[in-house]
Amino acid sequence: MDRREQVQYLNQTLLAEMPQYREQAESFPADEISQRRLLRSLMNVRPPMPLSPEFLEVQDALLSTEREEKGVVDGDALPPTAGDPRLVLWQGDITRLRADAIVDADNAALLGCFAPCHGCIDNAIHSAAGLQLRDACAEIMRVQGRPEPAGRAKLTRGYNLPARYVLHTVGPIVGRWVTWKDRRELAACYRACLELAAEHGLRSVAFCCIATGEFRFPNREAAEIAVRTVRDFLDRQAASIERVIFNVFKDLDKDLYRGLLGPDRGAA
Repeated sequence: MDRREQVQYLNQTLLAEMPQYREQAESFPADEISQRRLLRSLMNVRPPMPLSPEFLEVQDALLSTEREEKGVVDGDALPPTAGDPRLVLWQGDITRLRADAIVDADNAALLGCFAPCHGCIDNAIHSAAGLQLRDACAEIMRVQGRPEPAGRAKLTRGYNLPARYVLHTVGPIVGRWVTWKDRRELAACYRACLELAAEHGLRSVAFCCIATGEFRFPNREAAEIAVRTVRDFLDRQAASIERVIFNVFKDLDKDLYRGLLGPDRGAA
């Protein structure tokens, strides 16, 4: 199959599973970009349920091609900060990053974002990993039997991501102002992810800016908590983790982390 045929097959299969979306799907133009957007939308809204080997083969082939076209960024090749060779600051798309694990900022359901083509990192990670990721998360939640509390961490495979694993954590949802409970829970997110990564012998972990988007944690204080918590953990642990990447997307966050971490090694 070429790409157009792959997308057509996947869309037809998903619409056969979810016929309630057929009318909306008909509003998408027939060009390749629009049909690919339809596919992402259908993947986003699909509830966890069994996937056929045929579907997975085509989906994985498409996502693997897209992964290579976007370009994989080797986390080990990124320059560390001059002040601490264990820490890295990188601005870019976390779904391109090759590391032992990347961190997904989840909600309490832990099933990924169901809003079609939403701009959150949860949506981006699930869309690039493939539908297996939602099914893996659903199995975790089935066994757990209750919503995921803030400040914990779970581990799944990365599937079609360059990263081997995904660490899932739920940050605090900030109300009118930041409370001490919010601060403790955010720090707990970073510690829990690092502890779980160390338990599995992982060497590199890439963090997103947990809770600063839809959950409204102020960016500056979130960055301060993130850097302080990671440094404290690395200073105290004798485990496997050798490199922690602070992945940012916005220029605002890049500037905040740069102020906390200092320049990269070798930077003029």
